[in-house]
Amino acid sequence: MMQATGAQELAVLRSVTYASLFDYPLTLPQLRESLIGERADEGTIAHWLATSVLLRATVEREGGLLFPRGRRELLATRARREALSRELLDRDRQVLRFLSHLPFVRMVALSGSLAHLNAEGGADLDLFVITSPGRVWCVTMFVLIVARLRGWRRRLCLNYVISERNLAIQPADLFSANQIIHLRPVTGETVYRRFLDANAFVARHYPNFSARGVEPHAGAAGPSRARTLLEKALSIGIAPLADLGSQLLYGWHLRRRSVAWRSRDQVRLERECLKLHTSSHRADTMARYAAALDRALVFASSEQMVKTG
Repeated sequence: MMQATGAQELAVLRSVTYASLFDYPLTLPQLRESLIGERADEGTIAHWLATSVLLRATVEREGGLLFPRGRRELLATRARREALSRELLDRDRQVLRFLSHLPFVRMVALSGSLAHLNAEGGADLDLFVITSPGRVWCVTMFVLIVARLRGWRRRLCLNYVISERNLAIQPADLFSANQIIHLRPVTGETVYRRFLDANAFVARHYPNFSARGVEPHAGAAGPSRARTLLEKALSIGIAPLADLGSQLLYGWHLRRRSVAWRSRDQVRLERECLKLHTSSHRADTMARYAAALDRALVFASSEQMVKTG
């Protein structure tokens, strides 16, 4: 088996480093799936880890998990957060089931820390939702009203809703690609695959990634005949007016609060896209990623100098 090239070594280090920003050590299958910019199977990656001087200096492996050298505390962190995440998902099964069966909802996916099974206490239920065309705002408004009535509002975070007419995500960069590969669909597998096709840039960053199956959390079936008939009845007049009214009312409410937004460039209030990343971690994450990668490379270089000095 061939030795890793510099680009392949860097791909492994980049992937392990990126995951460590979220205190998350990777299994070998997870490293393969999230390997940045290089295509390889698990056996090849394992060979690189065992034989590369750079990787042996910067990446540790214990209990089947990979993490930056010196970050062994991440093993306990992952175990604790995974157990908590499963408890939170069991708690929120009813919420997911409710959303998955709503009219005009075409896909629901877990996002954020719960999608990684990496949640801390009090974590929000972050969801990424795709609706039928022209129904983004009325679906969002209806969900928020029901969530407030049912006591879900404080933990339900519906901050990214798009329609089937607007499946392409912007910007098409590493941060977006990483968010996409970690989505966990709970309903709408066909639409999920169409969404991935519309965001082909993901494959440039993560060439080993393949579409996930639907998670079992919601227990949702495919669109029923009754729901299809209901959607047709609502679309005769009520749904279009509700969507327009929701966009005007909720849009007005959101703009009133825009003074508190910390990342205005990550907010989109459009007919087919409601993106409310008002406190986005994009810039901070990418800055921390670059700094952590630089530190790892400097450390590896100094280790090599010591051994050869």
